[in-house]
Amino acid sequence: MHSTAYTRHLLFTPPPALSVRRRASSTVRMALREDGPTVAVVGVTGAVGQEFLQVLSQRDFPYSSLKLLASRRSAGKQIPFQGKMYTVEELVPESFDGVDIALFSAGGGISKELGPVAVEKGAIVVDNSSAFRMDPNVPLVIPEVNPEAMSHIGLKGRNGKGAIIANPNCSTIICLMGVTPLHRHAKVVRMVVSTYQAASGAGAAAMEELALQTSEVLDGKKPTCKIFKQQYAFNVFSHNSSLLPNGYNEEEMKLVKETRKIWNNDEVKVTATCMRVATMRAHGESVNLQFENPLDEDTARQILQKAPGVVIIDNREMNNFPTPLGVSNKDEVAVGRIRQDISRDDNRGLDLWVCGDQIRKGAALNAVQIAEMLL
Repeated sequence: MHSTAYTRHLLFTPPPALSVRRRASSTVRMALREDGPTVAVVGVTGAVGQEFLQVLSQRDFPYSSLKLLASRRSAGKQIPFQGKMYTVEELVPESFDGVDIALFSAGGGISKELGPVAVEKGAIVVDNSSAFRMDPNVPLVIPEVNPEAMSHIGLKGRNGKGAIIANPNCSTIICLMGVTPLHRHAKVVRMVVSTYQAASGAGAAAMEELALQTSEVLDGKKPTCKIFKQQYAFNVFSHNSSLLPNGYNEEEMKLVKETRKIWNNDEVKVTATCMRVATMRAHGESVNLQFENPLDEDTARQILQKAPGVVIIDNREMNNFPTPLGVSNKDEVAVGRIRQDISRDDNRGLDLWVCGDQIRKGAALNAVQIAEMLL
């Protein structure tokens, strides 16, 4: 049994080499300052937009001014941020005049329309949609995994030009945070992923509908189904993204394609099954790995203990492993159920269970970390 050696990881505490949120060595503790960049948050009234503000504040991200941008419908709303009230402005092309960093989470259509406009005006766009992820000229970045992909990009006055940096899909980020350290050691040749994805991935309205449906079903009422075509509360169903001719849905193919791009490896074999489950804001992912080189579970634990942004929760004696609830509102991705794949006899297979907060590391935190790398 391996529980004793890993008891100190049962609470959500990083290994000593890491630091907790807001105190990580990569965090810039400056906040409002005259020489900071001008920051725009696009889609600020959405779930990820609101999380952008929380993460920017908690990490004391430096800024000289802040623009909160959303649709005409949301323009005029008042939003507090670090002791000051800001008025949400309507998102128009002129919104990006003088902006250094624009954090986008307003959907692929808005990103495609206004992302290039912001770039033309000299801004660095960190885009949370799928609009540019597979563009060969746009880096797709998880800072702990492939920071080198954006090494050629800097703020105005450094490299001098605007650019787009894409945030990977939430399920890809959470998966690769747990898998990449092992990939670097033994090289993954095949990965099978099953995801259990929360309501937050479909936006704030889906989270509200899940809460409403839960109450309705418990009260014996017919559930309100506006966001999804079927009952979500107390249910599990195939991810609601579009199905493709090959039988996979778009969410599953994002995991396949994005993994290959982030790892810069078109040879790795990836297959995924993505499900929507009735949890609020954190995803769970079952991952089976096949390696080119042998890797035993003890070595895997040692590698993951040292991995930035990762914690191990893997107590077999207590049957205590990562849960979506346990990682909600946390920055770190949790890994557990680390075990040898018994269908193989060559120590070249492992099974993992990975959980991460979809809104934080799966979206807003990753984007802000990208922005920090520009400073």
